[in-house]
Amino acid sequence: MHNNPVHPAAPHALPAGGEAETEETEGSPDQAKRTGSGRKALVTGLLSAAVIMAGAGAVVAAGSFLPQPGSSRSVPAGVSAVPAGTSVGVCPGPARLLEGTEAGTDPQFSPESETAASTVTGAVLSAGGVLPASRLSELSGRTAVEIAKGPGPSAAAGAPQELLAGVVAGRQVNQVSVLSADATTNQKASAAAGMKFTATDGDLQGTAAANCQQPSNDQWLAGASTTVGRTSVLMLTNASSTPATVSLELFGSNGQIQAPGSRGLLVAPGTSRAVVLAGLAPGEAQLSVHIRSAGGPVAAVIQQSVLRGLTPGGVDFIAPGAAPAVRQVMTGVDIQEAGQVASLTAKSGYEDAGPALQLTVPGPSDAVVEVKLYGRDGQKALPSGGVITAKAGAVTEIPLAGVPAGHYTVAASSDVTFVAATRITRGLQDSKAVDVAWAASGVRLGSQHVVPVPPGGQRTLVFGALENRATITYSAITADGKVRAPATADIAGGTTASIAVPGKADDSDVVGYVVSASGDAAYGSLLLQQDGRDDISSLAFLPAAAGQETVPVTLSY
Repeated sequence: MHNNPVHPAAPHALPAGGEAETEETEGSPDQAKRTGSGRKALVTGLLSAAVIMAGAGAVVAAGSFLPQPGSSRSVPAGVSAVPAGTSVGVCPGPARLLEGTEAGTDPQFSPESETAASTVTGAVLSAGGVLPASRLSELSGRTAVEIAKGPGPSAAAGAPQELLAGVVAGRQVNQVSVLSADATTNQKASAAAGMKFTATDGDLQGTAAANCQQPSNDQWLAGASTTVGRTSVLMLTNASSTPATVSLELFGSNGQIQAPGSRGLLVAPGTSRAVVLAGLAPGEAQLSVHIRSAGGPVAAVIQQSVLRGLTPGGVDFIAPGAAPAVRQVMTGVDIQEAGQVASLTAKSGYEDAGPALQLTVPGPSDAVVEVKLYGRDGQKALPSGGVITAKAGAVTEIPLAGVPAGHYTVAASSDVTFVAATRITRGLQDSKAVDVAWAASGVRLGSQHVVPVPPGGQRTLVFGALENRATITYSAITADGKVRAPATADIAGGTTASIAVPGKADDSDVVGYVVSASGDAAYGSLLLQQDGRDDISSLAFLPAAAGQETVPVTLSY
């Protein structure tokens, strides 16, 4: 902020016409004498005023040629507290097959298979010993499950405050649902939920899971495909009371795609809209979507399925990852035996049946990216050497095959911002159904992340530490609303640790975890598999709830 120069005050203005008003009295004996004296005074005053005005003009004119003084002090932007809002997570509806849909038209869906099932599992943590008012609702607003009616009386000052949880455990759903929790003591509630879809018959065989996402006005989805046999449907949901106008930016392997119909998509309040991506960008083997909305924020997810001839090739929900950054980290990456993966991907139609990292560079400059894989015993070298150049404005794919089988953390870094996601596949025979999943880039772990754990199958917590050692503390949340005693895992730098989730803790079903980390940067995800099947899905941990929110306030004139 600069100080404005202060100019000399201007003289009082003369009356209109340029003459001074004088008061005269007719018939006075000294009238002529006074009149002559007044005119003399008037002339003298006018000359003096002219001199003063000329001098003032000289000062102003001279000042305009002098350098203006800069501010002697800086005024930082102030920070103002704003009321904490409701915690909202939008869960996608069940996976469905497209039926009779032409490219670019509104999709129609066929019924699910006979074995298809979709459930939502979530948890809301107490604050100050009190559970916030919370519920699982349909998109229309109708409450399906009331988790907590409202905050009760606060605990007495100084009394021990036990951490409690409100729980939704494996609730069957057949449409989009919304987990919401009110703020307490002006703090946003710690809450999270996840949706899990499974099917053992039909073209959508496999497991697909997704976190219930906080709506946003800016998000990235990476990993879509619109080649033959691949179906990608972008689902946009507006859970707010404000209309949302959505614009899509599409990036393929050859650069950005200019697609008519990708701008100005209206999503009315309390509705979902489906966009068949093949209608906007057909024949793209690698496709990333940048979603921006004006007005209401939206939750976005891509339902993707693969059909390799007549053989089901997997189903997944592609969720948003971290915003463009110079480092992206994905954990919970399951890689199968290298030789068998190479044999499968060499067959026609199975080129994308192996693990791979996709990089999207939205800016105008190419990115030189270094890729590192951290396994249980430390870093593993990629056959490609681990350093590649990703083209500006395009999607670049890097195969991750050729390392020993196991769970990995994938870390990519560059001096140019980029977006990343990692493809995971399960199944090694072309005569049987295989499954596919995408591990989105995650956030660095902090304190009190709520991690929902859907029921059924094999469930594994996967943690990755980068350069130095990290300590992870995790406490099971059980269906009876208790948060159990914490356990601790000490993870060496440059390694990945896997922790099997038990079915029960003290005779109550485990439905989630509270996870905190300290030490060096650590990342986490939940890996889901099914007993006796080649199903796979990976869920990155959601960010922890923020405390009292603030916004910067800039003062200017």
